[in-house]
Amino acid sequence: MGEKEKPRLSRLTAILTQLQSKRIITAKQLSEKHNVSVRTIYRDIRTLEKSGIPIVTEEGKGYSIMEGYHLPPVLFTENEANALITLEQLAIKNKDSSLVKNTTSAIEKIKAILRYSQKGNADLLSDRIYFSGNNNEEKTSNNLMQIQSAITQYKILTIDYISSANEQTTREIEPFAIYSIHGDILLIAYCLLRNEFRHFRIDFIEKIMTQSQTFSPHNMTIKEYFEKYVKNQKYP
Repeated sequence: MGEKEKPRLSRLTAILTQLQSKRIITAKQLSEKHNVSVRTIYRDIRTLEKSGIPIVTEEGKGYSIMEGYHLPPVLFTENEANALITLEQLAIKNKDSSLVKNTTSAIEKIKAILRYSQKGNADLLSDRIYFSGNNNEEKTSNNLMQIQSAITQYKILTIDYISSANEQTTREIEPFAIYSIHGDILLIAYCLLRNEFRHFRIDFIEKIMTQSQTFSPHNMTIKEYFEKYVKNQKYP
């Protein structure tokens, strides 16, 4: 194999991984990621298609892999495996029990496809990493997974919420984004009661219900949200 082929082979493998990890990705995003022209990405996509990968092209949107198609498990490098174990330990310290449960389950499945020699190293590293913070027995919420699902499916949520001033209200909200600050997980959502975006501490949500009705997506990134709204943002 010539020297010029090595970078392309590595790029094709990376593109395949990115196609598996995203619902849809554009040629422009791939070109910026790999520092090549969009035309080069077009050629790479054709090469993958010729090799038998069922890539779906959505005009004006981007590329994805045909639903239901599964590739053999990807083998992780030692550093990648170690990074995953570190993320698991960070998640365990989180205050939301639904996140801890699902992260631990996901990491266990990932460990199952590690090479035999890596499994012992992963177990060793799990026993040698400790992050101070929230005690594993002191979970203060169990709503993060449900909120994440509502964000991706554009579902309206009804929440019983206690504010920092200890005022209880019932709100219907359109969940937009999640971020963490000073150890607290905050939900950014459009509040239908106040008719504006608000921040809600997830551990202040006493009850949550996902409605069947959906809402129109808020067409902006979280960066654009902060630039537009954060100066006037209030806590409920």
